[in-house]
Amino acid sequence: MSEKPDYGIDAPNVARNLILSGVAVAVFCLLVPKLRIGHVLLEFFPGLLFTAASLITPGALLLIYAKFGKFRQRDRILACVPWTGNERVLDVGTGRGLLLVGAAKKLTGGKAIGIDIWNQEDLSGNNLQNLERNLELEGVRDKTEFFNENAQEMSFADGTFDAVVSNLCLHNIYNAPGREQACREIARVLKPGGIAVISDMRHLKQYQRVFAKQGFKVEKRPLALDTFPPLRIFTAKKPAS
Repeated sequence: MSEKPDYGIDAPNVARNLILSGVAVAVFCLLVPKLRIGHVLLEFFPGLLFTAASLITPGALLLIYAKFGKFRQRDRILACVPWTGNERVLDVGTGRGLLLVGAAKKLTGGKAIGIDIWNQEDLSGNNLQNLERNLELEGVRDKTEFFNENAQEMSFADGTFDAVVSNLCLHNIYNAPGREQACREIARVLKPGGIAVISDMRHLKQYQRVFAKQGFKVEKRPLALDTFPPLRIFTAKKPAS
């Protein structure tokens, strides 16, 4: 059987902890439905079962997103770029390469470049080796490059890219000035007339303000209700001159 690409599980620790906590609460509730402490009778069933379900459900939805939802979101992101096949495109927060591979498959004479710092908390198996394996398995290694770079301080020259794409990356910068700087860097490396397509679960108004202040035309896309958490995409078009 041929090896298949694997794009990992997003926020693996969160998913694991939610599911394990929910299972532990459910088991306790089933084993100890009632408990008498002195003259007080505590009844755990069925109340704690609802608590267990409220923990297990988001954990399970994160797993469903990892296996199905993020592929649909990738397609929505890439559909926002008016491809010709000759673009130089940057994927900010490339991880194991889901967007990078998708972008590379749109190209005939262009190049897809990914940057990341490969934080293990953001994605299971988040490392260069798994990225390279996916690029080889998808047959796009010759169309791609990748670098260990922070989104807040990119080494690329001004106006390098026709398009920049990013999914669930910028919110991992935990301070507002850092997120704003990452947006300014995306704006800087875009060519005049280039487009940024950003997908995230929070802070989007902040990102949009940064691009709008620099004269970009910002357009919001509908909230994706088939992802967990629900994600929103916006595009930012750089002025042509």
